[in-house]
Amino acid sequence: MLARKWQYIIGKHRPATNMKLPFKRTRTDIKQYAVKLSNDGFRQIFDHIDQLNIKRGVDKMGLDKFINQCAYLAAGSGAISGSGGIITMVVGMPVDFINLITQQFRVTMAIMYYSRGSYKISFEEFMGLVAASFKIEAGVAMTKTVMESIAEKLLLAFGVRTAERLIPVVGAVIGGTANYLFVKRMADSVKKSQGITGPTEVKVY
Repeated sequence: MLARKWQYIIGKHRPATNMKLPFKRTRTDIKQYAVKLSNDGFRQIFDHIDQLNIKRGVDKMGLDKFINQCAYLAAGSGAISGSGGIITMVVGMPVDFINLITQQFRVTMAIMYYSRGSYKISFEEFMGLVAASFKIEAGVAMTKTVMESIAEKLLLAFGVRTAERLIPVVGAVIGGTANYLFVKRMADSVKKSQGITGPTEVKVY
């Protein structure tokens, strides 16, 4: 019930996906899921995000408040997936993981718009910046290896707190806090790559 409710809340910001998140934290599990995610998962998430809506949000709230909003949305799904122990974790973690990626992507698009003044960006250029934020070397062409490396970094970061989510209530706090801090840290990394330091002001292009 909680997972379905959160799916409704995040609505169009969370693309539908039939990929299942591996719960065993083994290298094989992570590699296999990373391949699936890099094949079409990232593209699906990217295509379901309304770039014009990102522009409008940044124009209205300013970059920092928009980033905070995305961080709170990520925290919400993290809290729900960890609120009831193993029951909500099994149901909610795949939703939580996709939402976490979605909010990170929205934040990255927002920073790029703030920095460049243009909200439209191609998938290849966008993923190049995502790779840079993870300190992954990417050439002119976005290769399958680079995409898989990005997916593995995300999965490893997400899997670190899986065991703690098994504890009801405590898992909600851990999941929500970890998601919030992850989005904020990634935002700082992307902002630095774009030469943005300190508080930002509202810009309207």
